[in-house]
Amino acid sequence: MSEPSPSPSPQRLDQRPAIPVYEQQERLGELWSAVPEPARRRYRPRGAFWRRRAVRTGAVIVVLALCALMILALVRDETGTRGFLVGLGLAVLPVPLLVSAFRWLDRVEPGPWRNLLFAFSWGAFAAALVAIIANSFATEWIATATADPAGAESLGATVIAPVVEESAKAAAVLLIFLFRRRSFTGLVDGVVIAGFSATGFAFTENILYLGSAFGEDQHTGDSGLRSVTAATFFVRIVMSPFAHPLFTVLTGIGFGLAATADRRRKVRRVAFPLLGLALAMGMHALWNGSADLFGPLGFYAVYAAFMVPAFALLTWLAIWSRQRELRTIAGELPAYAVAGWINPAAPLALSSMRARRMARDFAGRTFGPRAAGSVGEYEAFATSLAFLRHRAQRGAVGADFAERERELLHHLWQRREIAGPALTYAARATGRVWAPPPYIDYDGYNPYRQY
Repeated sequence: MSEPSPSPSPQRLDQRPAIPVYEQQERLGELWSAVPEPARRRYRPRGAFWRRRAVRTGAVIVVLALCALMILALVRDETGTRGFLVGLGLAVLPVPLLVSAFRWLDRVEPGPWRNLLFAFSWGAFAAALVAIIANSFATEWIATATADPAGAESLGATVIAPVVEESAKAAAVLLIFLFRRRSFTGLVDGVVIAGFSATGFAFTENILYLGSAFGEDQHTGDSGLRSVTAATFFVRIVMSPFAHPLFTVLTGIGFGLAATADRRRKVRRVAFPLLGLALAMGMHALWNGSADLFGPLGFYAVYAAFMVPAFALLTWLAIWSRQRELRTIAGELPAYAVAGWINPAAPLALSSMRARRMARDFAGRTFGPRAAGSVGEYEAFATSLAFLRHRAQRGAVGADFAERERELLHHLWQRREIAGPALTYAARATGRVWAPPPYIDYDGYNPYRQY
């Protein structure tokens, strides 16, 4: 399939985009029947060596591996081997919970795992390395210039650290936004990618803090609940494991709003991420400087009066965004059902996570595991189609809208025979579509018959 001819400007669709004519399906089916695997369907001109995907992927892996080795050496030098192992064992505890929460939020249109792994690795290795080096250099420079080490430490924690750390974590969101734009489609994607980056950063930072606390306890001989390790564990792992994700999610929201903005409004597409980053830095600075600003109990005051409500508000916003995605599916896909491209019950089933799961289970029980996988792929492609159409109405798609729409319709058409009955069954089983009662032979029924 050849590439579409470029258009001089992004597509602006003030009304709902037209649906491809269903009568074209037979002709398109003949063309698509000879098409190779989806990853190789499109013509890709041979470019420069450094532009090849394998080369770029290898370069990213090498850079992250070097950052990992450097951060490992720095943290181990700071904590010692035993402190590093203790810190690692304690710091890993909140990671599965945070990763599962962000992945649950991303279930409507799951993003590629490679993006999430990159974001987590960037936060854990590259962002943490930048933060350690930059924070140490800035604090030492301020202490030398002012001859006030205590003031330099306070200024570094309150001003320097929020700016450096939030910028370093936001770099992962920016890179995916620029180079994996097709999989970065809205608010939820920004929240999830930012959450993974911040979770990785917090993981490495917790190793450093917990390992250093353990080393201090080893030196003083403290142990148990009165130890510095126990206090650090309570504050960083029990009370505030969400702190870094909460800060960086604000940046992710900014990039998510930029992803849904009209492509012609370039000021908004730049302003939203910068505003989100500024809010993340401000919240981080308030958190770090709470004790200096409000006294010894300032940390707990800020935690109760600000951090917990902010966390609850952002949690509500994330869940609302997830439900909004389901409503978008219910609102956009019926047009394709009316045109005959998808089953009439499919939009209702696809807008319910319970119905989606039931459709996959039904296909797996009836036709086997491969059929369940095919239904899952159908659900993913149908969701992408609904979001693509929704963004087209907002002017947030490029000139390749028609080509991408046909590509998604191709994937749905390939899986229609398995996914159609499964989604219809799920829609009826969940009560989203009326189902007739089981057949009763009223003509043969005789209440006076003797059995």
